[in-house]
Amino acid sequence: MDVAHDLVGAQIVADAGSADEVRACIVEVEAYLGQEDPASHAFRGPTPRASIMFGQAGHLYVYLSYGMHHCANVVCGPDGAAAAVLLRAATVTRGEAVVRARRGPAAMSERLLSGPGNLCRGLAIAGGDNGADLCRPGRLHLEARSGEAPVSSGPRVGITRAADLPLRFWWTGHPAASRAPRTRKGTGAEAGPRSSADLSRPPGG
Repeated sequence: MDVAHDLVGAQIVADAGSADEVRACIVEVEAYLGQEDPASHAFRGPTPRASIMFGQAGHLYVYLSYGMHHCANVVCGPDGAAAAVLLRAATVTRGEAVVRARRGPAAMSERLLSGPGNLCRGLAIAGGDNGADLCRPGRLHLEARSGEAPVSSGPRVGITRAADLPLRFWWTGHPAASRAPRTRKGTGAEAGPRSSADLSRPPGG
């Protein structure tokens, strides 16, 4: 959970040094706890799809949800732990024109990368990026946040198993985080309608 918390405010960088370079600040994530977590793809062990989760931390686990949207996860923890953090939302800090060309003109600037599917579409993350080392220079890499971020936590969204665990972390009040017309009393959890791209399944959802 520490990794998930610390990813809020970190930068994800795509295609650095090219005309398509995009930099984005991560503002919402969800943690999945491997074989201890019934909502995780790793719950049933190292299947062909989830095998990357059982490997080295810092690599990207990408899968296709509903046959439409890719979802990106950062593998974390020791080898074999199969823990991962789903990247749910980010905000563009460089390369908005590149992202908008991929997302279309209708999306508001602050929500261009809101939702796991939209985040992947805006950063051009697809199946070919599965297994990418995010800790080394490459098409995709992560940069640690430079200071503190105001982080809230609450239950994960869009799942039915282990749905009450407070494993979602988001930049408090950020417009790119999951929208919610109501708040569950005492949890800080947000709940509400989302777009189909926001509904991309988390690991195991």
